[in-house]
Amino acid sequence: MTRKQKRLSVIVGGLAILGLAAGLVLYALRDTIVFFYTPSEISEKNVLPGTRLRLGGLVEEGSISRTGGTTVSFVVTDTIKTLNVSYTGQLPDLFREGQGVVAEGVLDASGGFIADTVLAKHDENYMPKDVADKLKEKGVWQEGKGAGP
Repeated sequence: MTRKQKRLSVIVGGLAILGLAAGLVLYALRDTIVFFYTPSEISEKNVLPGTRLRLGGLVEEGSISRTGGTTVSFVVTDTIKTLNVSYTGQLPDLFREGQGVVAEGVLDASGGFIADTVLAKHDENYMPKDVADKLKEKGVWQEGKGAGP
């Protein structure tokens, strides 16, 4: 084997090891990667029940109902489509109707969303950047409400 062939085999071997390492990292993270969707995107993409994701949009006016204990049901909208959300736990203090919200959880078989985490905007000038970008894409962004950092 010549010097050139040895060098080439070391480079190819190193690239193969790096590719294998990247593949193993992606395989390990496949269950922890969470995607962000609006209600319209969920219906358009036919997201399967049991899929873990983040749902973002606005809490629809008049949709919050407490069903006993710490269980709360509400509707998230992007003003085009809506999605019913059920959450058991303590809601953020600033959670209210008409405000931006990001809920993390899974879709259930009935087409609803079961959240295990709910995040609300922290003041009147903040909305999560992903939510603001999606609302701008849909043409429903209100200029008085600023996006976050």
